[in-house]
Amino acid sequence: VQLQASGGGLVQAGGSLRLSCAASGRSIITSVMGWFRQVPGKEREFVACISWSADRTYYGDSVKGRFTVSMANAKNTVYLQMSSLKPEDTAVYYCAARNTILVATTPGSYDYWGQGTQVTVSS
Repeated sequence: VQLQASGGGLVQAGGSLRLSCAASGRSIITSVMGWFRQVPGKEREFVACISWSADRTYYGDSVKGRFTVSMANAKNTVYLQMSSLKPEDTAVYYCAARNTILVATTPGSYDYWGQGTQVTVSS
């Protein structure tokens, strides 16, 4: 599975961004797709994940109510809609895929990773 993340950029606090992650390769239909973020010197943090059937979603506590993860199966693409952004949301955001229908929130549970996209929120 190959993952290509895009959509990062610079935004003011309170603004919105939408990240995309295009998946290609075999077995993607059985995957769980996740979003993580990381800032220098800190561990990779779980943001959200969604089952490929889109019937299950989970969010990290710090983004609940502000971020929404969704799936466009026909396009093999996962989106992360980020609203009410805060400076503390600044990070490199990574998409990831897991070769199982079970959702997971730890980085080590994911099998494939995209290259990351930088999100910077100015105050």
